[in-house]
Amino acid sequence: MGGKRAEWSNPVEFILTCVGFAVGLGNVWRFPYLAFKNGGGAFLIPYFICLVIIGIPLFYLEIAFGQFASLGPVKIWKINILMKGLGYSMVIVSWGIALYYVVIIAYCLYYFFASMTSYLPWQDCDNNWNSCLCQDGKQNFSLPDPWLGARNDCLTFSYPANTTGVSVSEEYFRRHVLEITDGFEATGGVKWDITLCNLLAWTIIFIVLSKGIKTLGKVVYFTAIFPYILLTALLIRGLTLDGYKEGIDFYITPNLDKISDASVWSDAAVQIFYSLSACQGGLIAMASFNKFDNNVLRDTFLVPVINCLTSFYAGFVIFSVLGFMAFAKGTTVADVATAGPGLVFIVYPEGLAQMPVAPLWSILFFFMMANLGFSSAFSMVETVMTGLLDEFPAISRSKWRVLGFRFGICMFGFILGLPMTTRGGDYMLTLVDNAVGGFPLLFVGFLELVIICYVYGFFRFKRDIEMMIGDRLCVNVCFWYFGACWLLISPLALLAVIVFKIIQTKPFENDGYLYPDSGQAIFWLIQVTCLIGIPVWFVYYSCKKGLGKPKSDWGPALTENRTGRYAAPFSDVTNSNGSAPANDYAMDMKGQPQEYSNQAYVAEPVDTVATKF
Repeated sequence: MGGKRAEWSNPVEFILTCVGFAVGLGNVWRFPYLAFKNGGGAFLIPYFICLVIIGIPLFYLEIAFGQFASLGPVKIWKINILMKGLGYSMVIVSWGIALYYVVIIAYCLYYFFASMTSYLPWQDCDNNWNSCLCQDGKQNFSLPDPWLGARNDCLTFSYPANTTGVSVSEEYFRRHVLEITDGFEATGGVKWDITLCNLLAWTIIFIVLSKGIKTLGKVVYFTAIFPYILLTALLIRGLTLDGYKEGIDFYITPNLDKISDASVWSDAAVQIFYSLSACQGGLIAMASFNKFDNNVLRDTFLVPVINCLTSFYAGFVIFSVLGFMAFAKGTTVADVATAGPGLVFIVYPEGLAQMPVAPLWSILFFFMMANLGFSSAFSMVETVMTGLLDEFPAISRSKWRVLGFRFGICMFGFILGLPMTTRGGDYMLTLVDNAVGGFPLLFVGFLELVIICYVYGFFRFKRDIEMMIGDRLCVNVCFWYFGACWLLISPLALLAVIVFKIIQTKPFENDGYLYPDSGQAIFWLIQVTCLIGIPVWFVYYSCKKGLGKPKSDWGPALTENRTGRYAAPFSDVTNSNGSAPANDYAMDMKGQPQEYSNQAYVAEPVDTVATKF
């Protein structure tokens, strides 16, 4: 089996790594928005139901799977070699998420450094990147000249009717940080300051992962725990601001009518995949470094619960500030809330700018966001590295070769991220985010359940787990729950979400911008690339190993018609060494029978019908 595999120093390192992997940027910008969009506190009902019937069962399946075999997400599919393409799909999905994720970390680093000043650059409109529509509270857009002569270049500007201007934080993000172009096809050249921040992010990832889990296991003590300290500090500050109560009420007030909307359940299911980082191969990879007898059942309930409570907790941090912003502007929380990066880089910075000692709170916030991003990115990139190192063990024969491989992966990630650090890169980032996180994750999760529970066999997998953690009462009781989910509830739920998303499919757009044909093509190409390895490997391995050959009783039905090569019973594997008999139809150029070996057809003596399920 090879040399001894690296292991976590203690179970806490694994738990913190999984928490850091699961608790990421999406907990801050995605969950709070989905909650208020889909019925406030009522969204917690479908969210926790999806956690129970999809999230926790998949989490348990993956970490038990990885811990039992101690293999990465590609090599582990020796459990069913025909489905090895599923492992490649996991690695590709994890890699795609890592590429855009690190670019977002680069944005956080940019804001972190920009906050190191006595006056935040997005606090007023007196900057060379601000347009005539900039609004910092000094302009009155009901007048012909909102700037009251302060800007000569705006005297002849044609203002849209009933405009209230554009927030200074939005102009800072779009016109200065991104310098965003007019569309997807206008790249506008590389934005070098963002590119350098992206290079810094990949450099940090390489340093942390240079020795694999030996360094990762120590770093997560900081990256997984420290954000909670900062979240708490920001929450305390938010609760001292005027209007915070309106924001929190808006966040948690339930709208039970929303529960009947199918899109709410779809959002809840997809968010579970995002938040638990399931079906990306990362949980399998991280669990493969566990001791064989680690208590995976304990970890299964601990990590998902911590993750989901963190999402809920982060919502109070965000909406307390949004309530303050709505109070200051004299508007509603719904008018200031938004989703995705806009919440982190436009809305929240605007709220920070209105606080006393604004630079300090901005530094703390973006340092926290960078930490959340890194804690997830470390595991994503390590998943890719582990998958490839397990698949190509020759790389591991020298520590310098491994170090060079890890450096090469990080440099390759930086290079592939360059299209997202151009002036039009935000269009590509949004496209990759939506392409990788949709159908690929759902299909991988569905196939993973089917292969392990129906092809390999649920009861066989159950006995594998019992080998690790024992045949205790709590284990057997929990298997009634996991068995129902793995065999029926989770596959059906995933299938329902897949069908619903197919029905909902339409040309990709974002914030009212419909992507051109080139963008639509890349959107679907990314999704196909994530999944194409599954059928390609299946066909390749089937052809290579001769799968699909006739059964031993193939031929004329009547005995008197069985002449020539059909005179004796045809058999693919009659010889003990797995070679075909001489009367098989393998002939050389001179018509002489040739033997060939087909190990794929050597049946396992212990693989009986009784052990299949």
